[in-house]
Amino acid sequence: MIRSMTAFADGEINLDNLTILCELRSVNHRYSDVSVKLPERLRFVESDVRHLIAGKLKRGKIECTLSYKKQPGSQSLTIHTETLEKLLTATAEIEKRMNNPQGFSALDVLMFPGVQQEAETDKEQLQKKITHLLNDTLNKMLDTRAREGAQLASLLMDRCEKIAQLVQLANSRMPEVLNNLRTKLISRVNELVAEPNFDRLEQELVLIAQKLDVTEELDRLQTHIAEVLRALNQPEPIGRRLDFLMQEMNREANTLGSKSADREMTQISIDLKVLIEQMREQIQNIE
Repeated sequence: MIRSMTAFADGEINLDNLTILCELRSVNHRYSDVSVKLPERLRFVESDVRHLIAGKLKRGKIECTLSYKKQPGSQSLTIHTETLEKLLTATAEIEKRMNNPQGFSALDVLMFPGVQQEAETDKEQLQKKITHLLNDTLNKMLDTRAREGAQLASLLMDRCEKIAQLVQLANSRMPEVLNNLRTKLISRVNELVAEPNFDRLEQELVLIAQKLDVTEELDRLQTHIAEVLRALNQPEPIGRRLDFLMQEMNREANTLGSKSADREMTQISIDLKVLIEQMREQIQNIE
């Protein structure tokens, strides 16, 4: 089963007076690149989050965002009295030294960092909840990747079938190409030479046939097609392997074009390269 690298998944879970939210986004990337965004209160789980993501998503640029919000009705404030006392003492001392001190409101005091104190949440319980949430969200993302991967596999198999048809057409076309070339050369020699040396002519035709022979290229294309179809059924990530196979197939198609001796073989080479490029673009998104 192949998986796409493009997917999105989200989820949330409740703990005490908090709702914890998780969002996962992934796009294609040559390697595995995991970035984690989370508030300071959840910073202690970053290492576990990275490890969990890397264990399930082998390739792609993955962005994980963890956040939390207080549930409605739980917006009570707790004042950190020690910080408040220190702040008021410092403020009074500063005002003594000012010529024209300006007053401030209680809201101004509440805005000062550390004055408001959030209720402590058990970190062990919080870590378990986040792990459970992340696992659920990762499973959703894997399902999305698998669904899109199945569609990509269908497209690739369709292209492989068309490439195989073109290879078969080229194989059947080559004897006719060589025969046409032989007839054309003999006719041309007869026009130019009164008594041609047909033995020498046959030797030259053999050399030309060897230069135009594309049997090896067509055989390798068939082998690469079989390998692509085999790889599509593998459980492990195959994106890089398929990308390499596309490079090899494109090289064979280019060689086929350079050895082309007539218009139809040139067109087959062009059609092959178009199909291979279409496959390569899709493979860029496979894990």
